[in-house]
Amino acid sequence: MPDETVVDLLVIGAGMAGLTAGARAVREGLSVVVAEVGDDVGGSARYAGYAWTAPSHEVMERHNPRGEPSLTRALVDRFADGIAWIGSTGVEVKDAQPVLGFGQGHQFDTNHYLDTCRRIVVAAGGEVLTATDTERLLLEDGAVTGAELVTGDGTRRVVRAGSTLLATGGFQGDPELRNRFVHPHADRMELRSNPHSRGAGHRLATSAGAATGLTGAGFYGHLIPSGIPFADPSDFVDLSLYYSEHALLFNLRGERFTDETLGDHLTTMALLEQPESRGLLVADSRVFRDWVVGAYVKGAVAVDKFALAARRGGRVGFAESLDELDCLPEEWGYDGPVIRAAVEEFNAVAASAAAGAAPTPGRLLDPAPLDRPPYYVVEAVPAITFPFHGVRIDDRARVLGEDGHPVPGLLAAGSDTGGLWHRAYAGGIASALVFGLTAAETATRTVAPHKHGWA
Repeated sequence: MPDETVVDLLVIGAGMAGLTAGARAVREGLSVVVAEVGDDVGGSARYAGYAWTAPSHEVMERHNPRGEPSLTRALVDRFADGIAWIGSTGVEVKDAQPVLGFGQGHQFDTNHYLDTCRRIVVAAGGEVLTATDTERLLLEDGAVTGAELVTGDGTRRVVRAGSTLLATGGFQGDPELRNRFVHPHADRMELRSNPHSRGAGHRLATSAGAATGLTGAGFYGHLIPSGIPFADPSDFVDLSLYYSEHALLFNLRGERFTDETLGDHLTTMALLEQPESRGLLVADSRVFRDWVVGAYVKGAVAVDKFALAARRGGRVGFAESLDELDCLPEEWGYDGPVIRAAVEEFNAVAASAAAGAAPTPGRLLDPAPLDRPPYYVVEAVPAITFPFHGVRIDDRARVLGEDGHPVPGLLAAGSDTGGLWHRAYAGGIASALVFGLTAAETATRTVAPHKHGWA
């Protein structure tokens, strides 16, 4: 017979959401087991450094109008408490600063935070199991009552729990699920994430009758130079072409197809739907000076992304004048004269803005022409960090069934969840933090509803 353990909270996944929930739960006096499929804790949060989101409901609504209102409101309302929680663990949190032109967030050492949460769980008598697979959820009369685990040495364990939290980080590591729920060609994208988030949360949840959605919601990611595989997690930031917000992006037909200035993360979704999911990014000397070689957010290390792409063998080009764009390599598949003419046309329209002229698509946040040679050209492709399709939850982190009611005993947080973002984004670390804390609170209420005078 498998070993059997009984706890208040079983957490499946030891990233930002899972470790936050586990640490908060043990602080509330709950018994906790955390099971992580990877050899170490942390997941993709190891590569982050900020928690940020929209500073108000109005800003959130403007930038994420199709997100589930109860979830977006919860994220905005509880974000400050989430930042305070990080500080309460002893991890230094920097003062607030603007992010992406509309958000507000805080820099902190995510590695220090994740390791601190792990220590909090273990110090309180909880377990953090690594290299441990979750085979199935335990179901009794429609309620989730724990899960069956297999540890790295092959030992089978049954963990019975008052609450079970799914926090496995999404399904970006599973090409089949990406093609099914993100885009028919989503498997072509580079994985800008840890490799262990392969849809365990999605599969476990649906096996218990959970609802998921919505298909077509999109994904979070960034543009990267084509033909350069990620060699190290540092590439997730160093190769991301954040400056695309100030450059021009053309598809294989030599057309602009989106307002690049609204955000590289949004342009990334748009490029996936273009022919062959690749495009030509063109920057002039102003964009190069102010954005290509600058830090994306205050405090981040500045990297010359053009030079790095060139060193790594990407498709890059340098043109002393617009006329030299006519000489784009034929094997790239772009018509050089068409690209040059498109830049010239954009510049002419942008220069006439005072007379009411406007380019199509628009350039809301950086309408200036790109008329200062030389020009820097990089072929870009989309890379995925996590999908927006996922397990549906309510604002208490309770997983919702197909009938819209909570599945008893089952919670979810972080990138396993869906409904919060819909072709928009305002902070994955913030979401994992807030709903990880929310899940711990919900689990605490389940264990001892009268412990703190709750009704």
